[in-house]
Amino acid sequence: MSEETQLRFGAATGVGSMPGGDAREAAKTVTGSFEDFPFLPELPARGPGADMIGRTAGMLVELYARVEPSGWRIGDRPGRDTKRAWSWLGEDLDALEEFTQGYEGPLKVQAVGPWTLAAALELRNGEAALSDLGACRDLAASLTEGLRLHLAEVQRRVPGARLVLQLDEPSLTAVLRGRVKTASGYRTHRAVDRQIVEATLRDVIGVHDGGPVVIHSCAPDVPFALLRRAGAKAVSFDLSLLTERDDEAIGEAVEGGTRLFAGVVPGTDGRLSDPAGSVMGVRTLWRRLGLQPGLLATAVTVTPTCGLAGASPEYARQALAHCVRAARSLADDPE
Repeated sequence: MSEETQLRFGAATGVGSMPGGDAREAAKTVTGSFEDFPFLPELPARGPGADMIGRTAGMLVELYARVEPSGWRIGDRPGRDTKRAWSWLGEDLDALEEFTQGYEGPLKVQAVGPWTLAAALELRNGEAALSDLGACRDLAASLTEGLRLHLAEVQRRVPGARLVLQLDEPSLTAVLRGRVKTASGYRTHRAVDRQIVEATLRDVIGVHDGGPVVIHSCAPDVPFALLRRAGAKAVSFDLSLLTERDDEAIGEAVEGGTRLFAGVVPGTDGRLSDPAGSVMGVRTLWRRLGLQPGLLATAVTVTPTCGLAGASPEYARQALAHCVRAARSLADDPE
């Protein structure tokens, strides 16, 4: 693995969401916890527009969405919900800028990927955009342009940052396997061809030209090989959901230079094990794959298993600090 690849990431970071509704407090916690790899916090507890789908819908260019009883639906013009999403994001960026003055290093920003967005956003007829491949293409193009503008804005505010883009794709496996339910709930949408899924991801990933993109999914059966072919430089996942069926794809990914964002710290309140115990599963995986122990520190970033929106503020702070200590234990004792 090249030195250039190593420099793009830190040893530990968070997934994205944090508890509460105070942007300054969240930014202070994140930047204080991860001095080498902070991220832009998301605070879904504030309500519609701060949630994962609404936040990304607010980034779209020439496409708008509003909240209906069934979820977010594409509309003709920016309404109250879109404007609220813009306001929340602006508040979060203000807070991040305040606490990253003079920062130089990797900085992660998150948005929903094109296929999870297509599975969640409704067309005017109430069905998911996933039901119409033409709508999926338009949505992906709008998202790509919106991400371009978003990355430029973050770079303007934190000029010393090396931006890392994370695309959240928890619905990706369901899209590939035809498991996304229709509006009636009695049927499922047809599985999307893997080549179409891969090509669309490649196009969206390409927006961060020259910068690394992480694909995150806390669902089972993450398609590691597809994500690697699409251009992802890292894959973020819940380690506890891996099975030995994933071994070959993970081994090939690591040997090809793909970084693993291993979710090992629980995302909801509970007792935390000692840091070395938290990464025992990573060591077990390494031995099973026959990989060199010395690769651990350069191939793995430690994270919570998923976002921390459902955690208490105190536990969230403890979990982030625990990620840092667990990552240090990997580096200090790769055996």
